[in-house]
Amino acid sequence: MARPDKAATVAELTNRFANSNGAVLTEYRGLTVKALKELRRSLGDDATYAVSKNTLTQIAAKQAGIDGIDEHLVGPTAIAFIDGDPVVVAKGLRDFAKANPLLVIKGGILDGNVLSSDEVRKLADLESREVLLAKMAGALQASLQNAVSLFAAPLAQAARALGALQQASTENPSLIGGAGETPAAAAPEASETEAAPAAEGETSTTETADAGAASDEN
Repeated sequence: MARPDKAATVAELTNRFANSNGAVLTEYRGLTVKALKELRRSLGDDATYAVSKNTLTQIAAKQAGIDGIDEHLVGPTAIAFIDGDPVVVAKGLRDFAKANPLLVIKGGILDGNVLSSDEVRKLADLESREVLLAKMAGALQASLQNAVSLFAAPLAQAARALGALQQASTENPSLIGGAGETPAAAAPEASETEAAPAAEGETSTTETADAGAASDEN
């Protein structure tokens, strides 16, 4: 490869390392062209998979500020640069490697940190971003429903209490109207020993006696 071409390749790899969500380093020795096409198709838009020379990859990684991948750059290397969800790409490579043992996951890079092959497999065991978002949405919806239930319960209880009170007041109006009032005390009856007032035009014997005594004194 001519030197200008190498410089262009290094520049492209450096850009990919710097701007991708991550990368998975693999060994593809023994895989057919058909198998590699199938692998690229399975990764879809989440990653681009390309063969890379180890020396150029090493230079590009250092220019991108990534250290520690030299031990993974042994044997034929192909890199899956991640454009989408790293978990989805890790799962895709792991599943493909199960069906095609010639694909070997050597390591990876995530957020500038170098991952071992075991760490890439552990990444594949995680739930994808879409699944996590769906679970979060479900949990949020459940929380909102619980909150609505908490607010609705007292209102429902109050409505039932008012309904029961209305029914009871219909059967017994005194529960609401006049409730708490004390009946007025009955007026005492006139004593049987009290003398009835003299009828109009009648003079009591006491008044007559008093009048006669006054007349004698005079």
